[in-house]
Amino acid sequence: MSCSELSLAAGEELAGTATAARRWLLVEARGAWGRDAVADSGLSGEVRETLEAFDGRVLLIRRPARRHGVTVVQAEATEGGGQARQLELGSLDDLPSADLAAGSSLERPLVLVCAHGRRDACCARLGVPLHDAFAAHLPAGSLWQVSHLGGHRFAPNVLVVPFGVQLGRVPVREAAAVAAALSAGRIPLDYYRGRTLYDAPVQAAEIAVRRRLGLDGVGDLHLLSHAGNTVRFVAGGRQVTAHVQELSGPAVPASCGGEPESTATWSVRLESER
Repeated sequence: MSCSELSLAAGEELAGTATAARRWLLVEARGAWGRDAVADSGLSGEVRETLEAFDGRVLLIRRPARRHGVTVVQAEATEGGGQARQLELGSLDDLPSADLAAGSSLERPLVLVCAHGRRDACCARLGVPLHDAFAAHLPAGSLWQVSHLGGHRFAPNVLVVPFGVQLGRVPVREAAAVAAALSAGRIPLDYYRGRTLYDAPVQAAEIAVRRRLGLDGVGDLHLLSHAGNTVRFVAGGRQVTAHVQELSGPAVPASCGGEPESTATWSVRLESER
């Protein structure tokens, strides 16, 4: 069985598994990506140095039909949504001298589907069909294939920037509904791994609060504090306290062909809202 099949069969939870990052740099690089997208994809030394110097997470993006130009997006996630700027370059060689802050502000979120097959087979096998299904429901400029997002075993994986919303195990049959929700600034809670601007226990607490109160708008929650096992939010006009405990999850391979590894899961107890 593949790592994604083993994770699902073991009942591994999605909540609290999102990648931790607030700032993102997306750089269009067509062609095959190596196992390490930045180091192994034939980028020039100057380009690699520029990407490695970025204070945040760097991802390569591509769109199969694109043949010319290079799109670069710099995004920062915030609780209310975030900001993203897009810059068009003539080639990757222009990246080291480019002023990334000079790009135009994006009005729509970008939907990024992991299709990094050389990192893990599940990402290509499950990610490419989902990307193609999304293509019928999203504007062409809003959809990209993307390099490794973290968590092959939750494939197909989706990242939405600048929201910092990460999804996993999104079925192809749900592409239309998920695309509509994301375009409207709503989070499909059934496939929600967490907000990338939070660490794992806060991700798990946020998801529990959203499910309890039925809140799926990206900006519906505001983190008040996180101290020890206690997380407090303002949600739906009220304060909510969550007590989070880390537990041992099922042992599953992190990638296809790997040995089973221990995982964490999260128990969340919510206090009465006030």
